[in-house]
Amino acid sequence: MPPIRRSTLARARTGSLLPGLAVVAAGVAVAVWAGSVQSVLGALVIALVLGVLLANSSLYAPSLRPGVTAGTKKLLRAGVVLLGLQLALPDIVALGLPVLGLIVACVALSYVLTLQLGLRLGLTRAGATLMAAGFSICGASAIAGLQGVVKADDDETAGAVAMVTLYGSLMIVVLPVLGGLLGLSEDRFGMWAGLAVHEVAQVVAVSGTAGVTALAVATVVKLGRVLMLAPVAAVASLGERRRSVARGAAAGPETAPRSSPRPPVVPLFVVGFLVMVAVRSLGVLPDHVLETGRTVTTILLAAGMFGLGAGIDVRRLLRTGGRFAAVGAISTVLLAGGSLLGVLLLA
Repeated sequence: MPPIRRSTLARARTGSLLPGLAVVAAGVAVAVWAGSVQSVLGALVIALVLGVLLANSSLYAPSLRPGVTAGTKKLLRAGVVLLGLQLALPDIVALGLPVLGLIVACVALSYVLTLQLGLRLGLTRAGATLMAAGFSICGASAIAGLQGVVKADDDETAGAVAMVTLYGSLMIVVLPVLGGLLGLSEDRFGMWAGLAVHEVAQVVAVSGTAGVTALAVATVVKLGRVLMLAPVAAVASLGERRRSVARGAAAGPETAPRSSPRPPVVPLFVVGFLVMVAVRSLGVLPDHVLETGRTVTTILLAAGMFGLGAGIDVRRLLRTGGRFAAVGAISTVLLAGGSLLGVLLLA
């Protein structure tokens, strides 16, 4: 193809994306602002809801669709990569081996139990995996990271995000009451909040009710859980790879699909996430760079979530929402109870 023709086609394609991209930019701006003025719903969840509202209204013209959905998965993965800049290994290591062991145990047990529970209650493996990642690691960010790895559809992603939002918001009310009744110290309560609550913003809201010490402990413990995103994503990708090989072997060489490549053993975004963790841990980045990175991370993830929301059919989501709600309720109780037991035994 001549260079002039390629240039013309590129300009035409860019022009077709602009109306939708403008809508995404507006949605992200609203989501980031709304997320900054309250602590119950984060910008990612608000962006997803705005995308859903747009998709299920008469305002979603066909001319907007290419720009709204363009690059959704790439935006989500880029956001997860930059999420690594929020994690400094020295801060997490300073928690000590007993606390680190408790973090790994809580994440591993919660992930496995939620995954098996989801499969037993009729969720697809992809949907159950998203629920397990969201509830055991870091809510919507973990769901965004695993969504492409397990090839979950938009409705499954929305169901998982809705549940971590619902039950995480309930924890903002319930945990401080239980902490007071149990007479937990600030250290213990902060550790429990960091282990039991799903979203980072929700952890801050819960632990902040008990004081500055509880908030500091909860934040570091929660970031320890966020670090588990890398090994969990790698394990999930390896599982998908094995199942892909098994399906190909069962189908036979003649009928096995040749156009779908095997998932990588370690997804590239996981490598990028770990690189960002290493860079942050070196302590060479000034505070203003880290703050900018935090803002860009939120914008990228919110833009991806808006695009995901725009692909969701609310009526179909409502038909399957009961199973997601049941899995979320049981998973929340198991994680809260198990982590509380661990905190009491540890202290």
